[in-house]
Amino acid sequence: MTDPQALQQLIDRLRQASSSQDLLLATRELAGCAAASAAPVLVEVLGYNNPGAAVAAVDGLIALGAEAVPPLLQLDPENYGARAWAVRALAGIGDVRGLELLIDALGSDVAASVRRAAARGLGNLRLGALEAEQRLSVQKRCLQALLAATGDGEWVVRYAVAVGLEGLAEDLAPTTDALAQVRQGLVALSEAAEANPPVVMLRARLAQSRLPLP
Repeated sequence: MTDPQALQQLIDRLRQASSSQDLLLATRELAGCAAASAAPVLVEVLGYNNPGAAVAAVDGLIALGAEAVPPLLQLDPENYGARAWAVRALAGIGDVRGLELLIDALGSDVAASVRRAAARGLGNLRLGALEAEQRLSVQKRCLQALLAATGDGEWVVRYAVAVGLEGLAEDLAPTTDALAQVRQGLVALSEAAEANPPVVMLRARLAQSRLPLP
């Protein structure tokens, strides 16, 4: 574990970086220290307009897990660049507190890469600690968002939706209506259409083959 003095030195080095390369290296060092108190600083990096450093920060935030969620959710919603990276981080963490941001991103973000990350994230939420009623409510919201996104105009998003639906189905009972809806969504993604490339159809069919038997 990094001691407080060494951690502060890493933070100072990051904030005093004089070039993109220095910022990238400093972010990697801070991300690698696995200190919860580094999370707010890594979140700051998401808004620095440095893609390399942002990737390193996202990796560090995902490694921190639940401890990184509060500063991620406190981001200024008007800072689009930082918000887009935050969606990627929250999708990788899988904390249910990121639900609202993931749903919003999947339904309305202008960037296909962000919608793709959100779709994967909605199928990757860790719901085991929730009460049964709350878990069902979250699953229903995730399912609604993913089903709506089966009609997304970008195939990379639809591919991620197939992955998300498969992940969501892992915790659904075989006889539930929700699982039947997952099947319907995957059938829609597996059908041949002019704008639906084979890679999406194949991924949807693979997901179908892995669903629990009815």
